[in-house]
Amino acid sequence: MVAMTASPRGSVLWNPSASALADTPLGRFAAARGHHAYESLHRWSVTDLPGFWGAIADDFGVRWGTRPTAVIGADGPQMPGTEWFPGGTLNYAEHLLWGAPLDTAIVARSQTRDEVTLTGGDLLDAVARCARGLRALGVGFGDRVGAYAPNIPETLVAMLATASIGAIWSSCAPEFGVRSVIDRLSQIAPKVLIAVDGYVYGAKTIDRTAEVGEIRAGLASVEHVVSIRYLGTGPDDWTALLAGPDPGPASFVRVPFDHPLYVLFSSGTTGLPKAIVHGHGGITLEHFKALGLHHGLGPGDRFFWFTTTGWMMWNYMISGLAVGASIVMFDGDPAAGSLATLWDIAQDTDCSLFGMSAPFIMSCRKAGVRPGRGRLREIGSTGAPLPPEGFEWIYEVLGPHVLLNSISGGTDVCTAFLGMNPLTPIHAGEISGSLLGCATAAYDPAGAPCVPGDQGELVITAPMPSMPVGFWGDSTGSRYHNAYYADFPGVWRHGDWVTFHDDGSAVVSGRSDATLNRGGVRLGTSDFYSVVEALPEVTDSVVVHLDADGRDELLLFVSLAAGVSLDDDLRHRIVATLRSELSPRHVPDSIEAVPVVPRTLSGKKLEVPIKRILTGTPADVAASRGSLTDPTSLAWFEYRAAHN
Repeated sequence: MVAMTASPRGSVLWNPSASALADTPLGRFAAARGHHAYESLHRWSVTDLPGFWGAIADDFGVRWGTRPTAVIGADGPQMPGTEWFPGGTLNYAEHLLWGAPLDTAIVARSQTRDEVTLTGGDLLDAVARCARGLRALGVGFGDRVGAYAPNIPETLVAMLATASIGAIWSSCAPEFGVRSVIDRLSQIAPKVLIAVDGYVYGAKTIDRTAEVGEIRAGLASVEHVVSIRYLGTGPDDWTALLAGPDPGPASFVRVPFDHPLYVLFSSGTTGLPKAIVHGHGGITLEHFKALGLHHGLGPGDRFFWFTTTGWMMWNYMISGLAVGASIVMFDGDPAAGSLATLWDIAQDTDCSLFGMSAPFIMSCRKAGVRPGRGRLREIGSTGAPLPPEGFEWIYEVLGPHVLLNSISGGTDVCTAFLGMNPLTPIHAGEISGSLLGCATAAYDPAGAPCVPGDQGELVITAPMPSMPVGFWGDSTGSRYHNAYYADFPGVWRHGDWVTFHDDGSAVVSGRSDATLNRGGVRLGTSDFYSVVEALPEVTDSVVVHLDADGRDELLLFVSLAAGVSLDDDLRHRIVATLRSELSPRHVPDSIEAVPVVPRTLSGKKLEVPIKRILTGTPADVAASRGSLTDPTSLAWFEYRAAHN
């Protein structure tokens, strides 16, 4: 197979300041250990695992119950199976609650109700009350609490209360369909379900009381449902759960390092979602590193990432409390009123860091949004590769002093492998490099490292504390092994195509299982989207390659702006643009207009499920409709498959 060579380097849009070593948390961390360049600091972080992760624990002041006897167990680093901080006990919730700012810990906005703010003391009290209430319902060490709730303070309180008593949390966003929730939560058998009665999204008021009833009926393990009267139509069990006399200070059960904290689920677009178990210690250490060093968050900062509780970015965002930052929450339609709504919230609440999905950035660019910078010093982007035009737009509208942090990681590790840092430049369309502690590489199909400039599979060659404890119910570990280690023994294969440059900068080109292969040349899907969606007539697109049973068809599907039709002129311009900006190999065999491009609730396009549907797989087998932003979005592809 011929490797696809990266395009020329993008222009430099941002350079670190001359005082970055002294003025940034990451710079000070590096200088204190004798490193004056990110390259040497990163090399140390992936070659001296005990030294690096021990330094993270010490510098951020992990609140050990019992101190560990070592950083790595006697068997040494291995994948899978590294024993991290043997003998150590701690509690994730304790770090968030004692790290939270005393004045304003949470600012929460939604379309459903007025702004809610909580001080650090309010949060401590609410968590203590919720923990007492959960215990009264019979929830104890190792029990599971499930949630069908949005990004609101009650959900955060319930999560921290669950963690504080050594129970295990898992949440689904209320946009999920009944089947999707049952497919997820039935795997972990929750004792208690916390659920809202409904929510508001855009112009729609969406009652969820019937769905909650169906979910309860489908989860035999649930003994109690605690209803949050969010929409104003259901019972108010939440208030009763927290009622009663002052419970006193919150207390914390300090658990072993790898004790399950929460279960996150994969998208479930190609089968039953994987129930990925994350541990208290791994998440605490990883988020200290990522948020405290790479993002540079600390006291006085406000951290806002637009997310739902069904996406790992919610778990990532709430950890901002652990490093002393306030968090800003929003529940509702990100385009309610206009695409400037979230930008306005970031400015109104004095955010230091505002994160969003790459498709949202591109939508704002296309719509001509001109946001104000306010106190923003960093913009976060994830969920899909951000094309160079997205980078350039951010610097055009916000100026040269904002750091654009495009990150790439996953639910599997609840963090990023690749991202920016304040010590290296930012090139348009590129991620500056690997995060500390992440031993990333690109491998060819034979398992050999790719030379710089050649595209390969993104792999991780050394263990990280936030790699999953395992999959729930996978007693032999076989499912976990097959998910990440089957292709390259002892090496984590993540499932993305990546190209590294000589200086460590990276370009992620989309999922490797969705990559197109024409004549032995791999074509990254992100290249198509960057070019096609730059056309003003195209609002979204998805491309698939039908290559089984002797077929070789490259199919491009486009969603068009209001009032636009896919006539011959537009087809010719799409073809000409792909041919000139990419290559003749990128010219599709057909271009068809679709009402909507199917996406998961976290914004990912469904290239693989669409391909399976078009080659005969029933849609309900190929994808879980309840995990999609628009459950009807597969209907067009079903019809096409049945009539072609």
